[in-house]
Amino acid sequence: MSRLVKICGLRDPGNIREVLTLKPDLIGFIFHPASPRCVTDLDSLSFLNPINPLDDINTVNTSQTFGHLTRRTKIVGVFVDPEVQDILEITKALHLDAIQLHGSETPETCQAIRDLGFEIIKAFGIKSGFDFTSIRDYEGLVDYFLFDTASIKHGGTGLQFDWALLKEYQGKTPYILSGGISPETNEFPTHKLMTGVDLNSRFEIAPGIKDIGLLKKFIKKFRDE
Repeated sequence: MSRLVKICGLRDPGNIREVLTLKPDLIGFIFHPASPRCVTDLDSLSFLNPINPLDDINTVNTSQTFGHLTRRTKIVGVFVDPEVQDILEITKALHLDAIQLHGSETPETCQAIRDLGFEIIKAFGIKSGFDFTSIRDYEGLVDYFLFDTASIKHGGTGLQFDWALLKEYQGKTPYILSGGISPETNEFPTHKLMTGVDLNSRFEIAPGIKDIGLLKKFIKKFRDE
């Protein structure tokens, strides 16, 4: 299993800067209005941009720096059934490396967004009886699946689904594990395609504000195992 770490649901610039010192592989910003972690002030995140935000998104040199940090952490925009134009409008203000699709997006939608130059993470809510063969049409069209706890809220529940269900996944696309991972979580599925974890609500002081001490301790333990 790889040891990729994604920290999601960030909002506060000062907190984001602290999170970045932990060198996560990905950080996620939610653009779903129903989420308490939805980003509403894009201008406050302009410090993350390594280039002029109006430049062509396909000309980004990801080795450039912002502030005192090297641009090694990828920025993920999290959307629920978005219009492509909505994604492009946000990208004018905040450079996004990847798009996480957390709704009922079709394989064709994933391909269309990927063709714009983004990496794609397609999320699926998992519960008892979930049919993993239903996601076969997404194979080859996305970079990662994200398996989260099924919820009408589209994530952020802090609840863990039954990870034993993942034994039924026989696909080829690597996946990120999400849903209820906490500072106390010590054991993870041994599935060969699990490539990392998504950390969110169980590591918060308040919605969108992460506890840096808890994250630092967990990430060190997770990566050293």
